[in-house]
Amino acid sequence: MTMTQDSLASAYGGESMANMRYSIFADIAEKEGYPNVARLFRAIAFAEKVHARNHFQRFSKYKMAVKVVAEAPFGPGDTKKNLELAIMGEQFEVDQMYPAYLELAKMQGDKAAETSFKYAFEAEKIHLTLYKKALEFVSQGRDLPMEGNMWICPVCGYTLMASDAPAKCPICGTAGKTFQKF
Repeated sequence: MTMTQDSLASAYGGESMANMRYSIFADIAEKEGYPNVARLFRAIAFAEKVHARNHFQRFSKYKMAVKVVAEAPFGPGDTKKNLELAIMGEQFEVDQMYPAYLELAKMQGDKAAETSFKYAFEAEKIHLTLYKKALEFVSQGRDLPMEGNMWICPVCGYTLMASDAPAKCPICGTAGKTFQKF
């Protein structure tokens, strides 16, 4: 495998684990009385699933076993701790993982991987901001104020908190009418 394929496999593993972690964190937030934080976790869990699917699909022409090595913050706790863990994971993806993977894909001329990494990288920046905002409120014992809905682009995972989906995704251009609403 090329280094880009290794990166795709690791990114797939990391995004798959994020999807499951955030789904579990949503259940905890719901039980603790933070319904909007729970909705945020569920929406971003879906976005992480989109990223995992995009990375996984880049292997469609292969028939091989792949060993996946991915870093992820573990140790679920209360909603405050879970938001801190989510921030750690998103910060790693934004500061280290996706910038390196993008450069590697460019260097190796893998346009499909480059696109997959770019989509995830842009969405992860938004996730990081949203989780930090949620942590500010939860640290005060308050739920995240949320007017409208969470909207997720089914192609790139772009995430938006708004009354309505955009006309088209600002990352990949997908029609807003296809966005998943949470």
